[in-house]
Amino acid sequence: MTATVGKKKRDYSLVGESTRKAIETGLASAEWYHTDVSRKEMKQLMQRSDGPAMRDTIIWFAAIIGSAAGGIYFWGSWWCVPFFFVYGVLYGSSSDSRWHEGGHGTAFRTRWMNDVIYQIASFMLMRNPTTWRWSHARHHTDTIIVGRDAEIAVMRPPDLIRLVLNFVGIIDVWYSLIALGRNALGIVSPDEKSYIPETEQHKVVTAGRIHIAIYIATLAAAFYLRSWLPLMLIGLPRMYGCWHMVMTGLLQHIGLADNVTDHRLNTRTVYMNPVSRFIYWNMNYHVEHHMFPMVPYHALPKLHEMIKHDLPVANPSIWHAYREVWPVILRQLRNEDDFLKRELPPTAKPYREEFHAVNMANAAE
Repeated sequence: MTATVGKKKRDYSLVGESTRKAIETGLASAEWYHTDVSRKEMKQLMQRSDGPAMRDTIIWFAAIIGSAAGGIYFWGSWWCVPFFFVYGVLYGSSSDSRWHEGGHGTAFRTRWMNDVIYQIASFMLMRNPTTWRWSHARHHTDTIIVGRDAEIAVMRPPDLIRLVLNFVGIIDVWYSLIALGRNALGIVSPDEKSYIPETEQHKVVTAGRIHIAIYIATLAAAFYLRSWLPLMLIGLPRMYGCWHMVMTGLLQHIGLADNVTDHRLNTRTVYMNPVSRFIYWNMNYHVEHHMFPMVPYHALPKLHEMIKHDLPVANPSIWHAYREVWPVILRQLRNEDDFLKRELPPTAKPYREEFHAVNMANAAE
């Protein structure tokens, strides 16, 4: 679908013209559409438990330690490659979903367990844990609202070079290290200040200094040992192992509508194989997660079955989703207002088209 309004390029700054328009038009902190779920059913779905996350975390850590041990043992021969391949995906990709669920506080029932996983995963991903906790809260409040959402992965028009390079983490890691270094020097950017409360900003600086200190120590160990091995264990896996995180994470919102208040328009659910679902911790059920973010990851398949009558039909595979979105990305190179509108089944409630049209028109003025 091609929009007929909005010829001016989008301003993705969080303190710019798009921010002002989003607030004035009511897109900021708006009331979002939710599929009807009974109070009793939702209470059951939101029930937290330590069991599933403890099981999955034990498997995760065992696989990380085992693959790292194999990589170290076979270091210097080609036999280390499969071990570091597995280690990289566990470090650079599955840490994203653990960061995500730990940040939401829904993975475990016990709070400190969520916090520990969140801090470890934040370090693996080179994300300042305080900055990203608040940016993700904004992402859920103002999902893909231009000028408000700090986590829009693919802006319009899309930057194809950056899109491709992110599969090996080159640009993402570069900017992450710059941000951590800036924080370590005591600097919090204007964008960061727009969503991080002033009382929390000192934590941004502390976390930045801790992360940078560990990376400096890792570099020192590599120079002392005259070996890449320390960097293969800390730092570089964020690059060589991030491809699965990027492959699955891009599909969350890419090519769909922006500046709308219905997650069925701007978020995508994709059926995935069991291995990808373990790595991704069921975040492939992404419309469901955005509608009801307090439902734990292990309950999302059940939630999907309960509300799929009201949602666009899920993409049957990762490959199918990319085949669907790629033509949209190419069209956005010529017209940034182009997007894919998901079709609803006959059993679904209609989109709030009038509200969407009004906001799009106001944003274009």
